[in-house]
Amino acid sequence: MKRYVCIHGHFYQPPRENPWLEEVEVQDSAVPYHDWNQRVTAECYAPNSASRILDGDRRIMDIVSNYTKMSFNFGPTLLSWMEKSSPEVYQAILDADRQSMEWRSGHGAALAQVYNHLIMPLASTRDKHTQVIWGIRDFEHRFQRFPEGMWLAETAVDLETLDILAEHGILFTILAPHQAARFRNFGDETWTETPDASIDPSRAYLCRLPSGRIITLFFYDRLAQAVAFEKVLDSGETFVNRLLDIFSETRDWPQLLHIATDGETYGHHQTFGDMGLAAAFNHIEAHDLATLTNYGEYLEMHPPVHEVEIHENTSWSCAHGIERWNSDCGCNSGGYSHWNQQWRGPLRTSLDWLRDRLASEFMRVGGRLLKDPWQARNDYIRVMLDRSAENVEAFMGRHSILPLEADEIITVVKLLEMQRHALLMYTSCGWFFDEVSGIEAVQVIQYASRALQLGAGIVEEGMEKAFIGKLKFVVSNIADIGNGTWIYEHFVLPTRVDLNKVVAHFAFSSLFEEYEEHARVFCYHVDRQAYLKLCSDEACLAIGLVDAISTITGESARLTFGVVRFGSHDFKGGV
Repeated sequence: MKRYVCIHGHFYQPPRENPWLEEVEVQDSAVPYHDWNQRVTAECYAPNSASRILDGDRRIMDIVSNYTKMSFNFGPTLLSWMEKSSPEVYQAILDADRQSMEWRSGHGAALAQVYNHLIMPLASTRDKHTQVIWGIRDFEHRFQRFPEGMWLAETAVDLETLDILAEHGILFTILAPHQAARFRNFGDETWTETPDASIDPSRAYLCRLPSGRIITLFFYDRLAQAVAFEKVLDSGETFVNRLLDIFSETRDWPQLLHIATDGETYGHHQTFGDMGLAAAFNHIEAHDLATLTNYGEYLEMHPPVHEVEIHENTSWSCAHGIERWNSDCGCNSGGYSHWNQQWRGPLRTSLDWLRDRLASEFMRVGGRLLKDPWQARNDYIRVMLDRSAENVEAFMGRHSILPLEADEIITVVKLLEMQRHALLMYTSCGWFFDEVSGIEAVQVIQYASRALQLGAGIVEEGMEKAFIGKLKFVVSNIADIGNGTWIYEHFVLPTRVDLNKVVAHFAFSSLFEEYEEHARVFCYHVDRQAYLKLCSDEACLAIGLVDAISTITGESARLTFGVVRFGSHDFKGGV
């Protein structure tokens, strides 16, 4: 029987943008690079788009794109960053999907992903729908086709999530072998249990859902663990031999050998891992050892003849189901043995409280302006992808009850941005690591703070104060930090930006650089109405009148400023 090989890479970085600037700031831990996105791109994403294949004398035989021969998904927020910050790599990824469609019977290598990598079983039903819709629309915008499959963050799954995937047209997803509970042949009454991850991964399985819908599931082979942690990629030929060892002569169907790992395995976690992968693909094809494929192509050629039931509320990276994102389950990154993760539960409880209150206010205020506020939120991804005035106007035309005044449009956008950040605050990395004061957990608290700021003057008063009070139960392992309230006051609030701070940045930096009349300062426009700068060797003075405008919400203000520099280190000024 024919043998197929499919290697899936889950390429993902958490959104790292400052929520007020929409830009990634310097991350010292990523040295010598500006930030972790840039570093992982240099070590992994770029090399996999042009990986070297060497001969026996270590001379370059060929340079190939691994993306064309594998299955992959990229997080939408990562692709959004890459489109602006690494456009050549971004384009290479899109081109690889188109090339794979030519090679794989019209089936592209790329899969979609739930939008910002939240743990789906822990999300509300409404948020699950938005995550899937945004993931699909983002994929369509970039890859110019509908996605056949969708990656679930941490492969965290429940039946409702699978049902929502199927409802929105997704054909399949990929799970870990231990997430299968039992299977049977079509038409059989007897189920076969699959304890200890014993499901046969070499074929597709149909999952029948409570609604009557269906979805196909692929359970990857346990070799994925070795690829991720045992340096199998040091030799492409060794990697291939490990793959081929899994094929069995006792199987009488076309076998699919497939694994799924973090895509960063191929170059970032394992140096030159991209070359090991490229060498493996080359060795398989050169010696006709198996047929390279992707999930969509295999599914079309060999649809399921077995059905499967899953273990709900499980994932690929937590031995306790999904508790790594909800409690002190014992899973951690092993930094300090005396630390605990008891902060995880209170952090999620605090964010759930905030989510529900923001949702209530979104309905109360948005319901006066929008036909269906939640439908508008689902469609808001179109604005996130294109913030031009014409597109925003078209969006308002589709969703507003009546034609809106300029200030009402700003209110609607602020409400929808509030909801965007209320989703971003559930990004899974916020709970994955050991300490609540780490950059990942602080990032999700920053998203919460941005959501509260966007709602200021629109939603009920006192919400932020109550939220800060709840954070005192989020206890840090570091005595000097104490709890989440301290983190909010010392790590989050100082990073907040408003139009006054934007103009202050413009004013002080104008002492050292020349701005155009219409300047861009991160996600703001600063339009100069009047400006005067007087400088000598010992001092420099600047005064001005400017219009500051948010490119996200449309909020604006006309502000005056005066700043002065004495010597090299003494700065004073005001807005």
